[in-house]
Amino acid sequence: MQVAGKTAIVTGGGNGIGAAIATALAGAGARLVVADLDAEAAQSVTAAINAEHPRAAVHQGGDVADAEVIASLIELAETQFGSVDMYFANAGIAGPVGFEELTEADWDGVIDVNLRAHIRAATQLVPRWTVGSGGYFVSTASAAGLLTQIGSAGYSVTKHAAVGFAEWLSVTYGDRGVKVSCLCPMGVDTQLLSAGFDADDRLGRTAARAVTTAGDVLTPQRVAEVVLEAIADEKFLILPHPQVLEMYQHKGSDYDRWLSGMRRYQASLLAADNAD
Repeated sequence: MQVAGKTAIVTGGGNGIGAAIATALAGAGARLVVADLDAEAAQSVTAAINAEHPRAAVHQGGDVADAEVIASLIELAETQFGSVDMYFANAGIAGPVGFEELTEADWDGVIDVNLRAHIRAATQLVPRWTVGSGGYFVSTASAAGLLTQIGSAGYSVTKHAAVGFAEWLSVTYGDRGVKVSCLCPMGVDTQLLSAGFDADDRLGRTAARAVTTAGDVLTPQRVAEVVLEAIADEKFLILPHPQVLEMYQHKGSDYDRWLSGMRRYQASLLAADNAD
């Protein structure tokens, strides 16, 4: 798909990968609704876009896991630009690390943002797209959705689920006008990653170290470039870190060996944290 002239909603668009994707889309000729829980951050990104591309973007604050907020974003896009052609389900949270400490509320929070937000958006958009001129749903998951995140049960489980939902959408609606891509980066220089290193608990730091020692930490702008290239080719799996595919292939070829290797890797990271 060529994005020029298309209207896109980008959630989590106030910073990091979302802001970079919104900016790149505008540069390619798209019109934007920038959404974020932090309304001021969304407004700032929108202002920067409009300074370069007048009247290309509007913004809205709100919890994008809320079905009513999603509906209002769709209404805003249709009112301002006439359509919703693309939806970037990009907002995400790390959630508390660990497992035994997680409460039901903790699980609900991370599942809502990292998974149900995608489901709720697709529930509203897919019926429109299948009877209209189609659309494009882009899910931001993570390499953790393919390879598992050491230290963080909630993040790992929900990112696996996000990949699974994106796959299901593609299988079920891919021949009915709904294109789907799933973004699975590893380390990206965002607030989400830096917060892990600032964590007070050992497991949080270990989770962050696992990401940064596995490969390069990319800029959000580089990730956005890869996303637009993949959308132009209508590729399902978007891997800004190419080595993730090799790791994923190793995992599939010998699952037990991969699990043993991950346990050894986890032990080495914990030992390194103790040494620090």
